[in-house]
Amino acid sequence: MQGKMKAQVFYEPENMKFEKVDIPEINDDEVLIKVRACGICGSDIAYYWGLSPLETSTGKGPLILGHELAGEVVEVGRIPDKMGLFKPGDRVVAEPVQYCNTCEMCKRGMVNLCDNKTVLGVSVNGGFAEYVKSKYTGLHKLPDNMSFEEGTFVEPLSNAVYAVNNLNVSFGNLCVVFGPGPIGNMIVQLLKSKGAGKIVLVGTRDYRLELGKKSGADVIINVKEKDSKYYTPDLGEEIKSLSQGKMANRVICATGSPEAMQQALEISGKRAVIVYFGLPGPDDIIRVPALNSLLMDKTIRFSWLSPLTWPTTIQSIATGLVKVKDLITHRFDLKDALKGLQAIKNREDNAMKGIIIPS
Repeated sequence: MQGKMKAQVFYEPENMKFEKVDIPEINDDEVLIKVRACGICGSDIAYYWGLSPLETSTGKGPLILGHELAGEVVEVGRIPDKMGLFKPGDRVVAEPVQYCNTCEMCKRGMVNLCDNKTVLGVSVNGGFAEYVKSKYTGLHKLPDNMSFEEGTFVEPLSNAVYAVNNLNVSFGNLCVVFGPGPIGNMIVQLLKSKGAGKIVLVGTRDYRLELGKKSGADVIINVKEKDSKYYTPDLGEEIKSLSQGKMANRVICATGSPEAMQQALEISGKRAVIVYFGLPGPDDIIRVPALNSLLMDKTIRFSWLSPLTWPTTIQSIATGLVKVKDLITHRFDLKDALKGLQAIKNREDNAMKGIIIPS
């Protein structure tokens, strides 16, 4: 398919231009997608403001950002066409981390650690455009009852599914979730489905915590705003009171805040499992109390990306196990993508999740 398309082209920090560029030409193993919706992720914000480098050879652009994308197939490469896997009109989501299926990590099923991966919107062009191309192995069909907007949540929720699986929740566990953003709210719903006994959601903004309450959190705690009715001056004492002095069984950090990551160690009890899932800065450090953690037989896990979780995630949304529509607070035209990044970054109008609609 030849022609021009509109796209937001990122060049370097704080330099992104709305331009007309060539529609991508697909190879034999690729599929061309008309983007119908693309979510704004915190990493998009980090790339734009120079808080994190891209995974290009230079760490900069030109590159089209956006990796939480859903759309419609418009052209199919020779290989997937011959196998009858996709056809024009299919509604799909694209898995941005596209692995090689050949390296040692892929052969072991650890595809999140692929040595040769490409990432839509991070190392190759992504979804802040009218069209994007993807390897056919990175595509998943959307069920008929899932909208394109719901489809944009598959990528972040897949990461959350992997993290919650790593948490190894048992029935009745007291679970603490740090970070009441979109992913934190989805994690609350996942924990409910796993049989958590009591879920405590910890954050710094009441409007996000209150949405978490609707998502299923039993207790919400604000650790920053002293005028909040949910404010707690001593999180450890509060968790102790909720657990009869035993502290939390499971703790998950859906934030890269070093303070939250440190607190996770402090509020977790014997045989606790802690999962670090949010993305910290490159120089951030946490200090593990070695002897105490050893004597309490704690498990500390790090959770990276979403290996082999996408089919499960799609069904979680399609069946209503995880509800995502209420998390959408802002929608933007493609030409207004920068306004979208700014709005989500600055939490304008109680922003939770922003979506770009290219068409």
